[in-house]
Amino acid sequence: MDSESNESGVCGCCGPLRPRYKRLVDNIFPEDPKDGLSKSDMEKLTFYAVSAPEKLDRIGAYLAERLSRDVVRHRYGYVVIAMEALDQLLMACHSQSIKPFVESFLHMVAKLLESREPDLQVLGTNSFVKFANIEEDTPSYHRRYDFFVSQFSAMCHSTHEDPETRTRIRVAGIKGLQGVVRKTVNDELQAIIWEPQHMDKLIPSMLFNMQDADDLDRAGHPSTPSGSGQDGDENPAALAENCFRELLGRAAYGNMKNAVLPVLVHLDNHHLWDPNEFAVSCFRIIMFSIQAQHSHHVIQQVLTHLDGNNKSTPRVRAGIVQVLLETVAIAAKGSVGPTVLEVFNTLLKHLRMSVDLELGDGSRRNSNSSVSSVRGRESDERIVQNAIIQTIGFFGGNLPDYQRAEVMMFIMGKVPVYGTPCHTLDTVKIGPQGTKRIQTMLLSSLIMVTSGFKSKSMSAALPPPFLDPLFSISLMEDSELRQLVLEILHNIIDRHDNRAKLRGIRIIPNVAALKIKREKISKQDVAFMKKHGQQLYRHVYLGCKEEDNVHKNFELLFTTLAILTIELANEEVVIDLIRLSIALQEMALNNEENMPMSIRCGIMALVAAYLNFLSQMIPNPLFCQHVSKVIELRNMDALYLLPDHIFRDKCPLPESLDKDDRQLYFQTADLAECLAGPGYNVERLSIPYIPQVTGYSDSRARDRAERWRGDWSFRAPDEDRLTRRKSFVDTISLQVDIVSSSLPDKQSELAEEITFETLKKAIDTTGLEEQEREKRRQVMEKFQKAPFEEIAAHCESKANMLHDRLAQIFELTIRPPPSPSGVVSISAGHTQHPSVPVYEMKFPDLCVY
Repeated sequence: MDSESNESGVCGCCGPLRPRYKRLVDNIFPEDPKDGLSKSDMEKLTFYAVSAPEKLDRIGAYLAERLSRDVVRHRYGYVVIAMEALDQLLMACHSQSIKPFVESFLHMVAKLLESREPDLQVLGTNSFVKFANIEEDTPSYHRRYDFFVSQFSAMCHSTHEDPETRTRIRVAGIKGLQGVVRKTVNDELQAIIWEPQHMDKLIPSMLFNMQDADDLDRAGHPSTPSGSGQDGDENPAALAENCFRELLGRAAYGNMKNAVLPVLVHLDNHHLWDPNEFAVSCFRIIMFSIQAQHSHHVIQQVLTHLDGNNKSTPRVRAGIVQVLLETVAIAAKGSVGPTVLEVFNTLLKHLRMSVDLELGDGSRRNSNSSVSSVRGRESDERIVQNAIIQTIGFFGGNLPDYQRAEVMMFIMGKVPVYGTPCHTLDTVKIGPQGTKRIQTMLLSSLIMVTSGFKSKSMSAALPPPFLDPLFSISLMEDSELRQLVLEILHNIIDRHDNRAKLRGIRIIPNVAALKIKREKISKQDVAFMKKHGQQLYRHVYLGCKEEDNVHKNFELLFTTLAILTIELANEEVVIDLIRLSIALQEMALNNEENMPMSIRCGIMALVAAYLNFLSQMIPNPLFCQHVSKVIELRNMDALYLLPDHIFRDKCPLPESLDKDDRQLYFQTADLAECLAGPGYNVERLSIPYIPQVTGYSDSRARDRAERWRGDWSFRAPDEDRLTRRKSFVDTISLQVDIVSSSLPDKQSELAEEITFETLKKAIDTTGLEEQEREKRRQVMEKFQKAPFEEIAAHCESKANMLHDRLAQIFELTIRPPPSPSGVVSISAGHTQHPSVPVYEMKFPDLCVY
């Protein structure tokens, strides 16, 4: 019988009768632990273990027994020898039988980690790290690492009194966590490591050591960087960062939430959103470590966290938004997934909340809070708003063009516009000041989104759902909003980056020197101008006569006209732009709007600057000579009509503009004569430009403006005047009035005898122009100043008259069929003809049988 099979019944003190594996194990321990491991005996033990792998589990159990006994007796020298022997056996043996040995090994490592001796904890950690680097052939079904995660995490938070010892323990803890990660993340059977109870220990332990070094840097005691002075393996911050990157790099899609959520919780618990340098660095590490296709999941987590902190302090929310900015800045370069519009929707919601918190309601402003605290909160909210706008603009500006077009539409749909429903942003509660604030910030973000946007077709870049509300804002009585609208148009229309060359409204002496880049206008753009050109001209025309226009407004209007000429102008558009320029000149001369002299001179200077630019852009020397002649005369006699002088400070203004001095103004007849010839339809120049109502927004603006006039109860008197002024009622109602007023006098006009004097009066319209202008002025004044009820009653009476006339026509042309009864019927106040008896009716032959 084998002696090993009788080991349970033989006294262990008998050396020769002890099992061979025990004798081999005992031989590796010298009498004096200072002598270290006996190499020759260790080679014998290793050879025996490799030759008889079935004995590995017994060898491991016996080594564990000796190690436990030595730990209790504080014989740490033998403990070190035992662990060294275990490490060598572990590295030498790779077989199925090693799994029972591993259980004994892990049990001994756990014993060392449980001790209070830092040296033993470091020793056990080092052995575990060596084990973690071994690739096993088959997975383990029953092995668990819960204890090691908890113990290593506790070591990462060591608070030992001695700094060097504390650093050693923390480094050992981080290495141990790194070993756990390497041993488990690639093992499908160890997916439990990604569960929240483990991630809530792993992630904060790494962040704690990364944060600790960051705190030292801010305190003026920078930690030793890896590779200089202190080795990177002994630097807790560098080691923790490497472990953090490795963990995130191995995270699958389903594990992203459990990996990111502990980061957010740690930042909350340690108040690291304000200041947020550490938070930003953490998420930069996250975004660069994870797989690109998982970026949108991180963004989703940050957005959800932002929603959860909607009642936090402004600086905390600003810190989260700035982290989101860094996150989307990295994600926008790769895949952002389906969360693009969700990012903007969440940010716009928080923008609205921030404006509401800043402005507040009356009860909050009348509370006991001091003025300084209220002002401090307002300034903090401004930080939140600026961070949101930067995030929106930066994210949108880094998206591909096809996604950027959707984002532009999405943001424009959120801009509150008078007369249009805005379901997301409830502007009634924040009042006109908050509404303007939101409009300004959203338009500013649109400028950032549209910057660098290049679209091959204007119809795709400026669809009606985007163009209509944009132009509605351009008619507001706020110069800042109009400037933002024009800048957005420049970003979209200027596809060859010519704006920088056109900066500043001036008389350009040599346009060719600017080296303007342009291409031949495409058929799609020609169709766009035919459809929306009048809308563009109209809003330029109306934008010029606003009384609060400043120098920048005229600069942007000049740039708008110049870019339209470069990008979208063919022969027909050139004629329309000249007609628009002449109409602006006539508006400034006639001054029917009672504009200030500075605005009138500004309009004249704008016309001069643009026609000078246009004359050098089209190959027509006569046209260029005429424009140059007018500008030269102005240089001598009317400097206030030129942009180089009128926009200077303290420029003298005239008391009036003399219409009779025709040489100082551009004349339609002279321009038509210069453009006569093939290519240009100069006959259209003789038709005065009148702003036309086009587009969906204009056709329905009247109903919307009146419907919203009662809803916007907070509107100031000036804004109420704005609604009446900008509601487009004047132009539409003018046409209705002219058409309908001709109906009652139709018979008298037909009855009038046509004579030579009548024809002479019809041809000679010089005397009628003033009457027509006065009548037009009265009608426009009526629809601008009259109450809505009076306008509605007037239109209703016209409509009733039209219906009565139609009823009379139908009565005469359509008679009801005869009734077989002989009763005379009265219907709707009209007597019907007496009916005919059936036997007297005459039917066709085919109907009789």
